[in-house]
Amino acid sequence: MDSGHPESSAPDEKPVSGPSSQLKAPSSEGKNEEAAAASSQSDTTGPAKRKEPLKRKAIPLKNEKSKKKKKSKIRQPPRPSYTVQHGEDMLLIISNINQFDSVWKPKRKGCKKKKTKTKITPVKKKKCPPKPKVSKAKKEEEEEAPAPDIHVDQLENSEADWGQNLPVEVLVKIFELAVQQDGAVPFLCRVGRVCRLWNCAASSPTLWRSVSIGYCWIEPGKSQLPGTEQKIRNTVDWLAQNRFSQLRDFSLCHWKKHVEYVIQTVAESCPNLQSLKLSYCTGVTKEAFQNLGTSCPSLESINVQHTEFQDDGLVSFVETYGNHLKRIFVTRSTKSDKLLNVLCRGCCPELRVLEINTKLDSGYCPLPICIQALQLGCPKLQIFRLMNVSPIPKMIRNTPSSTPGFPMLEELCIASSAHSFMTDHDLHNVLHGSPRLRVLDLRGCSRVTATGLYNLPCEDLECLYWGLYFNSNVMVASNKGLHMLTQKWSKTLRELDLTNQPFTEEDMEIAMGSLAHNPQVESFRSLNLSGTRITTPALRLLVAQAPALSYLNLSSCRYLPRGLKRVYRGPEDVQQILDKLD
Repeated sequence: MDSGHPESSAPDEKPVSGPSSQLKAPSSEGKNEEAAAASSQSDTTGPAKRKEPLKRKAIPLKNEKSKKKKKSKIRQPPRPSYTVQHGEDMLLIISNINQFDSVWKPKRKGCKKKKTKTKITPVKKKKCPPKPKVSKAKKEEEEEAPAPDIHVDQLENSEADWGQNLPVEVLVKIFELAVQQDGAVPFLCRVGRVCRLWNCAASSPTLWRSVSIGYCWIEPGKSQLPGTEQKIRNTVDWLAQNRFSQLRDFSLCHWKKHVEYVIQTVAESCPNLQSLKLSYCTGVTKEAFQNLGTSCPSLESINVQHTEFQDDGLVSFVETYGNHLKRIFVTRSTKSDKLLNVLCRGCCPELRVLEINTKLDSGYCPLPICIQALQLGCPKLQIFRLMNVSPIPKMIRNTPSSTPGFPMLEELCIASSAHSFMTDHDLHNVLHGSPRLRVLDLRGCSRVTATGLYNLPCEDLECLYWGLYFNSNVMVASNKGLHMLTQKWSKTLRELDLTNQPFTEEDMEIAMGSLAHNPQVESFRSLNLSGTRITTPALRLLVAQAPALSYLNLSSCRYLPRGLKRVYRGPEDVQQILDKLD
């Protein structure tokens, strides 16, 4: 009976595939029968009906696993990407991302799809975190961390607020200190590009009172294109209209073109211009000087050293508008001879500074000059400099032989790297009426003697530069009498240069002794004894009594021991000589 049961029931059990038969629970006694029935059912119903219950059981399992994974990810507290540590006057932000994190991996060129996937996934995680769980994580981090965490956005906002709330006047004062040290250009141009507040402060006209512009549009030696020339003119126009309203001092350096256009634009836009400097420029015409005279009535200083200009341009300008000039700087040439003749006629009665120079490698450069006529034409002269120029006295008709001299002269410079033929008589003609002289530079004047210097009416001389900077000492006329100068000016002398002067050892010892025993030796600060016959006792005496001595040149001094023949800079370096001498 048992063996024939499955055979007889197989064809009669058609409702097995129905819902009622599926919901019946199988009994423990008929497990084998159910297995046989299932095998027979698979033969009749086919493969599709067999997979349906398997799919229904697999789907809920996958969903449960994915939910568990998502919950586990959400429950983990997010790790901050930085740590903020408090210092004395700043916040230090330290990154917590390791070198193996995907954030710091370099980007690949051919993987655009992968980039989008990596970018999208972290954004989704950051956008939908559960609020209570994130707040708990932040609370736990605040309790564990020694210092409170500050977000980078908060720091950026605080910095932005600081920049917006800072008064413009404070920035202007800060920029003013930088302009005094580095100049207005290009400092103000770069600072103005930081933000609106800095641009507003950098555009203050008070910062643009002194401007020096060098040529920087093209490389030297290359020709200018029409577009470049138009850019140069537009830049000059914009500066003149927007920045130069209070311009006082203007300098133009190394310009080979557009010099006349720049001078004309500046003259028309800057009526308060007081000083103009043209250094190594070319193309200055007579019309440019005329525009300066008509448009700038306050012009007091003009500097055209190493600049090429028309012969009659500067001379006609001085003749017409020289009443207000106080400072003139020119280079030795045929034009300077004409300029001196104009000055001797009294066209610049208010002149305070006159400087005529030339290059160091120019060699012997004579300059004929009538000192008596210049003293009458410029009675208020305070600074008179002839750099690398050898003055040759000449006489002009109807000029008196005796004049009051330069009663207000404070500085006289007749320095030359070559030999100068100036004598004691010539020096006395210049300084016979100058009791206020403080600086006397006679470098290269080998024919001037110590006796001639002693007879000058200058009682308060502070700086005496009397070095000889050429190889031959054949034409040196003074080899004694130095002690007379140090005794005369020991109370006021602060700087002394005696390079290569052939004074004897005894004269040097007496001269250094007179300086050392003076009560005002504490303010003595500079001494150049290169190539002299200074001895060890004289040097020890002066250095011990001059604590403010900050420059001492002992190079090529044959009477000193080895190890001392060098240049000393700074009071500490100078005072080390005493230890070596002991």
